Amino acid sequence: MILSYIHWNVDPEIVKIFGISLQYYGILFVGGLILAVYLLKIIFNTNKIPPEHLEKLTWYCFFGIFIGARLGHCLFYEPEYYLAHPLEMIFPIESKVDGGYEFIGYRGLASHGGAIGLTIALACYSWKTRQNLIKTLDFIAIVTPISACYIRLGNLMNSEIIGKQTDISQAFIFERVDNIPRHPAQLYEAIAYLIIFLINMYLYKRTKLLRNKGFFFGLTISLIFGFRFFIEFIKERQVEFEEFMKLDMGQILSIPFVIVGIGFIVYSFLQNKKTESKIQ
Repeated sequence: MILSYIHWNVDPEIVKIFGISLQYYGILFVGGLILAVYLLKIIFNTNKIPPEHLEKLTWYCFFGIFIGARLGHCLFYEPEYYLAHPLEMIFPIESKVDGGYEFIGYRGLASHGGAIGLTIALACYSWKTRQNLIKTLDFIAIVTPISACYIRLGNLMNSEIIGKQTDISQAFIFERVDNIPRHPAQLYEAIAYLIIFLINMYLYKRTKLLRNKGFFFGLTISLIFGFRFFIEFIKERQVEFEEFMKLDMGQILSIPFVIVGIGFIVYSFLQNKKTESKIQ
């Protein structure tokens, strides 16, 4: 049987203008956030939440996700390097061997850090606007998976976060890495997050589960990080220290998110049941 693998050799850089590189990853990262904000606007209008709150929420979410994701990558995966090069943790630069710095864009972002940063940002937003925190978490959770989908497509364009070797027909040969057929793990994740987003939208529109405060937040993080835990088994390890670990850093960080997510789902049903019993 002759296997027809997919040869992947996309240049991550679209164009370079005045020394500044415009890359697919950046466009997809921002594009995913813009789409999420657009969908969130519809949800806010439906639930009669003042539009000025959406503008504030957008900025809180953007900086929360970005700062959290950046610090998460630096501190979870390469702490020794970045603590010794703090400027590179903050700015999109890399030190050159012959001295000075080179603009390279933000190449390291961790989803676990982004989730933590987003939660902290939402807590600040709720405190500032006096909006219910759990309800806000639910609104954000409904649309978050579509942004995660776009980010993983950005990883695909960068030929990064690649899967392990395989002989399946849909294997990708990431020519910028090597000539070995591998699982397109980034594509698997992008598809999974798209499905989670569609599930969220269906439940939001067709059911009354939004009344269960915390349900959508719990469902989203438990599904996303539950899938993340299992997909790691077919991914190449991202950093050297993971080679001798039974579970990699991504899996270890995913476990508490899944536990918290299940806890929120249970809490949402218990609270809703308590509310209904009071009405009766």
